[in-house]
Amino acid sequence: MELDLTEDQAFFAQTTRKFLAAECSITAVRALESSDDGFDRDYWRRGCELGWTSMLVSEADGGGSLSDHGILDLVLVAEEMGAAVAPGPLVPVSVVASTISAHGSPAQKRTWLPGLLSGELIAAWVSGDGAIVEAGAQADVFLVTVDGEQRIVAAADATISPLVGLDLVRRFARVEISADAGEPIGGDGERELQIAVALQSAETCGAMQRIFDVTLEYMADRYSFGRPLSSYQALKHRVADNKMHLEASHAIATAAARAIAEDAPDANEVVSAAKSYIGAIATELIQDCVQLHGGIGVTWEHDLHLYLRRATVNRATYGTPTEHRERIAATIVGAA
Repeated sequence: MELDLTEDQAFFAQTTRKFLAAECSITAVRALESSDDGFDRDYWRRGCELGWTSMLVSEADGGGSLSDHGILDLVLVAEEMGAAVAPGPLVPVSVVASTISAHGSPAQKRTWLPGLLSGELIAAWVSGDGAIVEAGAQADVFLVTVDGEQRIVAAADATISPLVGLDLVRRFARVEISADAGEPIGGDGERELQIAVALQSAETCGAMQRIFDVTLEYMADRYSFGRPLSSYQALKHRVADNKMHLEASHAIATAAARAIAEDAPDANEVVSAAKSYIGAIATELIQDCVQLHGGIGVTWEHDLHLYLRRATVNRATYGTPTEHRERIAATIVGAA
């Protein structure tokens, strides 16, 4: 991310990085493949103690951010989680907690926010009928968005069918909820989508950056015909192209976060531009890094596929690149 960090933000990012390195090594990520939740509950609670789930919640509701714009703080966490291919329902919990803080009744806030902020409760966002939902089977509460209207629904009032996913530690489920279940809450789903895509874009950028750096190191160390791979001009051109795409991804992800923070009138378009670009290019960049590793890159033992899985899942969730391009086109046509 291309943010001018304050001293507090830089320290927060560094603290998150150290925490993930200590608590969420690649070995630990692989070990979670067979777990039901895809993440350790104690790990998630400790992350919440660092402030992960409080950034988009007002101080009056028990939250608080490092800056005046919590989204600019929270994308730092998302980026570090992407670099570590870390588990945890950061996006859905953040989306739901933000909505409850902004639009919830006093009773809804008392019921759900303390548990979400502490990590004792998990939330998920259901957008659309019969939606495929991240952390759906782990959630205690759902924010349901259908046709611009939203409701808060306890998990006990939902029909949940766990699904098999591509990401080793990210769990999804099909969630069905009756139209009259739960209680109404404000918002129309647009702000929720902005937050989800901004966090997802930052996470994907973190994953891309980590794999790009790993690939550069490998190409400098790996010799072929007596020369390091990094000395071959054709490979240099591929690396240069990937670097260009990586920097563009960082730039548009940063623009999306800033547009949300500033409540810019074109925030929807900027966020959709971020998803349409990053969602499409991330899998291509990581796949090319796999190819640059040669045969070792396609083995189960190498970590590359973990990042490719994350980028592929991110491409498909919270709107595909094609769907976000259509959102931009609809805005342009509507303004004409």
